[in-house]
Amino acid sequence: MTRSIDCVVCGSCVVDLLCRPVSLTEPIGRGVLHHVEPIMIVGGGITSNSGVTLARLGLKTAILSYVGNDAWAPVIRNLYRGEGIDDSPLLTHPTGATSSTVVTIEATGERSFFHCVGAPKLLDAKAFLDRLDLFARTRVMLLGYYSLMPNLENDLPDVFAKIRKAGCQTAMDSAGSGGGMSPLDRILPHLDYWVPSFSEAKHQTGLDDPRRIIKAYRACGAPGLLGVKLGSKGVLLSPKADEYVEIPVVPAPGPVVDTTGAGDSFYAGLLGGLLKGLPLEKAGRLGAAAGACCVTAWGGSTGGRDYAFSAKLAGI
Repeated sequence: MTRSIDCVVCGSCVVDLLCRPVSLTEPIGRGVLHHVEPIMIVGGGITSNSGVTLARLGLKTAILSYVGNDAWAPVIRNLYRGEGIDDSPLLTHPTGATSSTVVTIEATGERSFFHCVGAPKLLDAKAFLDRLDLFARTRVMLLGYYSLMPNLENDLPDVFAKIRKAGCQTAMDSAGSGGGMSPLDRILPHLDYWVPSFSEAKHQTGLDDPRRIIKAYRACGAPGLLGVKLGSKGVLLSPKADEYVEIPVVPAPGPVVDTTGAGDSFYAGLLGGLLKGLPLEKAGRLGAAAGACCVTAWGGSTGGRDYAFSAKLAGI
């Protein structure tokens, strides 16, 4: 079957309302009017942060998640359509709400969140296994976030196995604390890509050395590309056992205003580079460039640039 989609990004799908500047040290106050800059509406979650980055890099991208039957659903759909992303796999849940967040941002950049988890948390195995035809048309699927999908996580080994059987590669990202090694230990043998942040990986494994962390993942039977995102120290990638590639940080192409979504953007750039046929080191640098672009704009899905700009920034 023809692979007409480069990547389906699945999972967390959020409408973010960015409100700034707001003092986070004073009470909101009853009946008080706070004057702020124009409120921004942007996409959030991995579907937006990674999906928009992939689309701007020139990859054919689709989104699989849940939205609600409410006023926020067309907002997120229009955001995706404006980026050339296929939103036809985006499902309307009969009872769950569209996930949404009000982000109050202080002048210093510190922030506080008012979050409705909403329908994406209700994703289960059936939502994926009923759509294996979608994955049969897709080169890679990226799912996030591990540890935040209670209805799905125990079934992920079977879900990923069936998606891979359909000929689609699998990638997963984590968030929050990163969760634990269970059921991750059963999921890893069915993942082609797994690159959590250092804090998430440390929480999962109890280890604080990136190479030992990767060895712990390999010991669970992880067959594919592994890595650990190390913040200002870059990223350590491992294409196979006892082989490591260090990816340095790429300087941001402008002032850093918001680090939200940088990890998701890195992952998208890495996968996008590999899908374009780049060798691992260059794909990793493209990922670093995508993360660097992300932090120059408010919101995790607004700072991405096109492939020509990102490749030049990456020096590839």
